[in-house]
Amino acid sequence: MMQESMLDSDQIKLIKQFQKNEITEYYIYSRLSRSIKSKKNAKILQDIGDDEMRHYLFWKKFSNADVRPNKLRIFKYFWIAKLFGITFGIKLMEKGEEGAKEAYTKACEFIPEAQQIVDDEDAHEKELIGMLEEKKLEYVGSIVLGLNDALVELTGTLAGLTFALQNTKLIAVAGLITGIAASFSMAASEYLSTKTEGNGSTALASSFYTGLAYIFTVIILILPYFLFTNYFVCLGMTMTFAVLVILFFNYYISVAKDLDFKKRFWEMFIISMGVAAFTFGIGYLVRIFIGVDI
Repeated sequence: MMQESMLDSDQIKLIKQFQKNEITEYYIYSRLSRSIKSKKNAKILQDIGDDEMRHYLFWKKFSNADVRPNKLRIFKYFWIAKLFGITFGIKLMEKGEEGAKEAYTKACEFIPEAQQIVDDEDAHEKELIGMLEEKKLEYVGSIVLGLNDALVELTGTLAGLTFALQNTKLIAVAGLITGIAASFSMAASEYLSTKTEGNGSTALASSFYTGLAYIFTVIILILPYFLFTNYFVCLGMTMTFAVLVILFFNYYISVAKDLDFKKRFWEMFIISMGVAAFTFGIGYLVRIFIGVDI
């Protein structure tokens, strides 16, 4: 096996970077495993952490040095995982390491045995991550239903009301009533639909996540109309918030579920903005032909 004396300073520096990454991820996984209630998930996270420690000890044989972890990175990904879910936090962290593959390939040129270690451990980690169980992701279909329906319906409703009423308070109240009523309607429909499909045990939870996603979207989209008086400014901000919700949610799902981000984003964006533009035109026609004047 190659010893430190046979490696140049750049190679030693690269190995120490690997060590820092591995020991940092060891602490992230270990800390997460101690912070969750699920014994199964805790065991999986600790197993992944043990893999990272083995990586660290492997590289240490060539550097003959201990390397400290990146405390800021530990803090960052621990809290991302706690706030947005373990699966999302871990996959986001691993996604950020994709650029390191080139560095590992370079290292394998002067430490050939590293290739087998890296391949085996990476495959093992992906298998373990796939075994994690998380309620949030089990009901992602229900969340998508509530979120997408609220975006399409409410952006369209608010766009139409904006031109028809031209009064921010009236638009806000009308939109809020419509949104709350629609959220209960969607939740009830999801409950009945899920139960009809034979999934009675998950029907209530599915309806809850659908309604919650709908209400959350309603609040975000209507908020500008309660804060500002210029209805066109409010509509512009509502459209901006809608795009941000679409952007954030699709990024979250693309990372957590390994889906195509661009395709999902543009699909939801075109549908929501298309409906908004269409109903804005309807609002204009209603105001002109019916003669609404408030």
